[in-house]
Amino acid sequence: MIVRPATPDDVAVLVRMIHDLATFEREPDAVEVDEEMLAGVLFAGSPVAFAHVAVDDEVVADGGVVGMAIHFLNFSTWTGRVGIYLEDLFVHPDHRGRGVGGVLLAELARIAVERGYGRVDWSVLDWNESAIRFYESIGAVPMDEWTGYRLTGDALAALGSPDHRGT
Repeated sequence: MIVRPATPDDVAVLVRMIHDLATFEREPDAVEVDEEMLAGVLFAGSPVAFAHVAVDDEVVADGGVVGMAIHFLNFSTWTGRVGIYLEDLFVHPDHRGRGVGGVLLAELARIAVERGYGRVDWSVLDWNESAIRFYESIGAVPMDEWTGYRLTGDALAALGSPDHRGT
């Protein structure tokens, strides 16, 4: 098993895995990304997101890719340091329980340490007990006092419109 940065050749499998993850998370119709969009954010002149893939040489399909981690950089004003936000971690169901997720997370941790970043953050659905057990087994701690918020769709458009005056 190796972990490597994704390449443009991996985009199709990454999009399929995003769809598989959305199905697992009970939101199969929520995915809007396509290969062109994902390639643009991962491989444009100034990428805004990054991806790593776990490759098993014994797997023939999808170039051997059995897992992915898609992430971007964040920043803590309190520590003054950059961090990594893990947007998606997905391991093909046939390869779960074999350490693939741990290898992907270890690579992100290695990058963070090597570059002097302060942390690696992510969210997990509260019903995903196997993921929670896994994350806690590697020393991750829940941010119980924090509630995530999201602004999308009509509410985002309304707030971002030129007519909005901060009311």
